[in-house]
Amino acid sequence: MLSRLTDILGMIKFSHTLFALPFALLGAALAAHRADGWHGRWQDGLGILLCMASVRSAAMAFNRVVDRKIDAMNPRTATRHLPSGKLSVSSVVVFTVVCSVVFVLSTALFLPNPWPLRLAMPVLAWVLAYSYTKRFTSLAHFWLGVSLALAPLAAWIALRGAVSWPPVLLGLAVLFWVAGFDVIYACQDEEFDRKMGLRSIPARLGTRGALRLAAACHGLMVIALVLLGVFYPLGWVYYLGIIIVAALLVYEHLIVRPDDLARVNVAFFQVNIAISTGLLAVGLVDLLVS
Repeated sequence: MLSRLTDILGMIKFSHTLFALPFALLGAALAAHRADGWHGRWQDGLGILLCMASVRSAAMAFNRVVDRKIDAMNPRTATRHLPSGKLSVSSVVVFTVVCSVVFVLSTALFLPNPWPLRLAMPVLAWVLAYSYTKRFTSLAHFWLGVSLALAPLAAWIALRGAVSWPPVLLGLAVLFWVAGFDVIYACQDEEFDRKMGLRSIPARLGTRGALRLAAACHGLMVIALVLLGVFYPLGWVYYLGIIIVAALLVYEHLIVRPDDLARVNVAFFQVNIAISTGLLAVGLVDLLVS
């Protein structure tokens, strides 16, 4: 059982929870920060960690189940755990259900604030539905972006019980960031998606057009981060972080070209994890020194 769980965690790339978790934690930090210090409960932090880990795990596992037949026909993904037979469909389905239940139950940690529990099922439905979007819309990348953008927004609601501009702007930054790098990653499957009738930006615009759109998305991300600093407001440490993020985004687009996609994985994993964790770090430091 332990070996099977290890395989499942490898299948869903559990370590890549670092993509969205830092933004949820930053959203929570912004919500908890006050002029007279920090205000929050330990169960709120535990709830955010459990919710993020469980809902992402459920979504990734569900995606592997839904796409297993497509993955089997794609040379790039044919060796994944389900197409190769390393894991059974039933074991991944059970894992998906367990993670979904854990997610819903974890929202009870935020009580007496009722909103996380009320919104748990709609949020779960949205993130699971992403797995079907490439079958009917090339905007699937933006659906995924909204799924991760919910993290800072949900963290703010969990701590404050209401919505405000700061988490909306942080959510928009996440939306455009995720949509941009997902478009870059999808360029690897441009020909396959077109052949299979799957909807994606690269299949619709071609790799060159897709990379241009990804660059535009990342430009909008930087704008949203600047607006967050203005509306919250945040200080010079945060703005220094934005400059570093912008530089990393430029680097990401320099190493991925229409005629050379060999370094997509470097751009997708290493650069983007550095962006998310780095932005969390500078955001926390800014709140502590301001």
